[in-house]
Amino acid sequence: MKKKISNYIESFQKVRKAHRYELVDDYIELIHNLNIEFGEIRQIDIATRLGVSQPTVAKMLKRLSSHGLIIQIPYRSIFLTTKGKIRAKKILIRHQIVENFLLILGIDAKTARLDSEGIEHHVSDITLAVFKKFYENHKYNSK
Repeated sequence: MKKKISNYIESFQKVRKAHRYELVDDYIELIHNLNIEFGEIRQIDIATRLGVSQPTVAKMLKRLSSHGLIIQIPYRSIFLTTKGKIRAKKILIRHQIVENFLLILGIDAKTARLDSEGIEHHVSDITLAVFKKFYENHKYNSK
């Protein structure tokens, strides 16, 4: 059965949009987690963990700052703004829902953690709600 070209185009556009936000979300999630673990973090801390150069991190931090997601004290710490914290919370919830869903399917914990990091950026809110409902029903029924 032939699919209409418009169906493919819509899919490609959705993936491209997800890719645009994926890197931003990864930085926000990392900044959030590092702030919790260490309190204060610097540009070098992010670069080291992501395996990228400091200029690459500096460029992204400038972007995050321009969107009101972080506050950066020069030569010191990086913190999420209230807007950044709200976004981080949403990212973490999405991640946890996908990871829980994969665990219920029988995926081992390490693979579920790693795979959920990629999947979380590409599922719609509708699919995410189904994942959550499936997980909650399974959890409830297994008691």
